[in-house]
Amino acid sequence: MPFNPNVKLTRENIKHLPPMLTDGAWGTEMQKLGAKPGQMCDLWNVEQPEKVYSVAKSYVDAGSNIILTNTFNSNRIVLAKHGLEARVAELSRAGAEISRRAAAGKAYVFASLGPTGKLVMIGDAEPEEIREVYAEQAAALAAGGADALVVETQSDSGEAAAALNGCLKACGLPVGVSFTFDSGAGGDRTMMGVSIEQAYKVAAENGASFVGANCGAGIESFVKLASRFAACGDDIPIWIKGNAGKPEVDSAGSTVYKASPQAYSDVVDALLAAGASFIGGCCGSTPLHIKAMADKLASRDIACGPGCGCR
Repeated sequence: MPFNPNVKLTRENIKHLPPMLTDGAWGTEMQKLGAKPGQMCDLWNVEQPEKVYSVAKSYVDAGSNIILTNTFNSNRIVLAKHGLEARVAELSRAGAEISRRAAAGKAYVFASLGPTGKLVMIGDAEPEEIREVYAEQAAALAAGGADALVVETQSDSGEAAAALNGCLKACGLPVGVSFTFDSGAGGDRTMMGVSIEQAYKVAAENGASFVGANCGAGIESFVKLASRFAACGDDIPIWIKGNAGKPEVDSAGSTVYKASPQAYSDVVDALLAAGASFIGGCCGSTPLHIKAMADKLASRDIACGPGCGCR
């Protein structure tokens, strides 16, 4: 896929990029390296940085045009549960620097900001508190060299809006938002009942540079989600990262994901036809899944838009 390390992403030119391949799962890959379920893996950014680097580099080597960062839990509210609230800047900046080193001029770094665990929609937190929490992390991620930010795995429209506002005020980077649709009769609502159309509206009204879905379901379910997002308008690129099938428990009691790399390759054409601009994997997906998508994309003739700046 086209990638030019000399092109700095902006909030204006990101919408003109050609479809791009993101990375796959981080948590399940880090578990292969010894992490335990529920462990605060963000600490590895300073305690075991080479393990984090190996995950990031594996996706670059597999063909990712965009890699994330090991900073999903590095906001003040989540870190406070582990007595680490004073280490937001340290862990966030280190995570961005590791992915920047792994990208090595071959991929963009989109820094990951996960949910706080507090729900604005039910008054569990005030929007101003959430804005400040995300602004603090966003500033550190930008200082670490991120090219863009992605507020991901969102279920609460109030938190998503506050997060976007906080990030956008804290830095000049493009900021996107990704929701998790795992509820409702059709699997098209977030845990808090947010619909795809409502998610798109939150993104559009709060300055998001892209919007979409991650986690919650297998990659094959995301074609319909992408199509629904695309039907909302064409001003905001669509971000898609589905799981490697539904999680199952094997005979040893371990959680496994059984969707094959071929299953990811098979859905590439349908995702692009549905309007997706950024495609990749979430829980259970591996560098092999991403390589399968990269090989599929390599067979397509996809050009940049006129405003991307790479020509």
